Amino acid sequence: MLKIRAKSMAIARARAVKGMTQKDLARMSGLSCAYISLLERSVKSVGPGTAKKLCELLDKPMDELFTLE
Repeated sequence: MLKIRAKSMAIARARAVKGMTQKDLARMSGLSCAYISLLERSVKSVGPGTAKKLCELLDKPMDELFTLE
């Protein structure tokens, strides 16, 4: 089964460029701060819907933020 994982630090960089904190991104995405932290460190995989939402919030294409494993 394929897993979608954030590229190492890609979400953190994109979030910082937008001037957002983890808390801001968590609130806007409906995810917890802890989950955002895990995604930023590529510890947790993410579902396609959540990946799409994060890409939209961060104005980045899917292949810039995530990899398929």
